Amino acid sequence: MRLSRSQGSATGRGQSLVEFALVLPIAILLLMAIFDVGRAVFAYNGLTNAAREGARLAVVNQDEALIEQRVTAMTYGTGVSNLGDADFVRFHKEAPNLTTPTSNPACAPVTMGCVAILNVESDWSAITPIIGQIIGPITFRAGSELPVEFVCPNANIPAYSTSGSCPSEQP
Repeated sequence: MRLSRSQGSATGRGQSLVEFALVLPIAILLLMAIFDVGRAVFAYNGLTNAAREGARLAVVNQDEALIEQRVTAMTYGTGVSNLGDADFVRFHKEAPNLTTPTSNPACAPVTMGCVAILNVESDWSAITPIIGQIIGPITFRAGSELPVEFVCPNANIPAYSTSGSCPSEQP
């Protein structure tokens, strides 16, 4: 006796639905993780770019408030917040070694040849709730070191004799 088509498929009718129900949560979790990893890479890239831009400004204009303002402006839209503490930018006679950041004396007053050291750290959180609960907040750190190329204000150069005439924006 031959089985009809409807009788033979009755035993496996819900198998694909059960498999889909088992795989769907894992697939959604993986998709959310990929989304948040992409956001984290974007935020870290924005933070390192902001540190470089701040260091570039520090080598020609040593106004710490202006440097902090530039770095804050460069991180706008990246999803990072809380840009560190009051020790935002430091000037040393030489670049300090990595194990002891205060190993070299500070450069006061700032002169050409000093090293501008800019360190930025920021907190980042995942936007998706499940991934955010799994990994928690992450602290990103970025830094940049460049030698001072120009001291401003500079009494020897009339065009840059006041702090208002110092370079503040890129051309």
